[in-house]
Amino acid sequence: MANYRVGLETRERILDATRTLLAEDGIEGITLKRITTMADVGVGSFYNLFDSKEAVVFEVVRQALDAVDPHPGSSEGDTLEDLIDAFVTFMTGSSTIARIYLQLAGLGLTDEAIAARVLRSHRRRVQRFSAACRRDDPSLTPDAARERAETIMAALTGLGLTALIDPGFDMRAHADRLVGRGGQPGNIGSPSAPPV
Repeated sequence: MANYRVGLETRERILDATRTLLAEDGIEGITLKRITTMADVGVGSFYNLFDSKEAVVFEVVRQALDAVDPHPGSSEGDTLEDLIDAFVTFMTGSSTIARIYLQLAGLGLTDEAIAARVLRSHRRRVQRFSAACRRDDPSLTPDAARERAETIMAALTGLGLTALIDPGFDMRAHADRLVGRGGQPGNIGSPSAPPV
């Protein structure tokens, strides 16, 4: 039992060090040596808990996403509006981690292992958005719901990128228009969707 507790404490120190380093220097300035030094753990202890530097960064990003998730670990009860609100909150409320999220996706262009992780994460998110789309509109076929979910995710990612680059950009207002809140019809991804 004591070893388990020590392992959890070591894991938290590594995660805390990674969060701090990401906030200070972004993904470009983070190294395994800096993480282990700041966490005061040996490299062997690090590798007992994480496969790579990227794995601990992914875990930090996952925890930030879970922190705003309306139903972490489950898609039961998700509404499309809840999921959109959570994504907007993640992108606008934790801009450092949101930047890392987008940088990791970009690193996937040249690193197959990172690409596989990013794609798995994206597919899980699309499944949740797709299920929420079907709950909101039971007449949607599974394929139509998935297509709508993919379109919404692409739009939200683009809006998030703009919000990170332009601090004056109101991502929430634009996201509201995706689903018909804020005075304009939404229903993005449907054949009759208005241009965004």
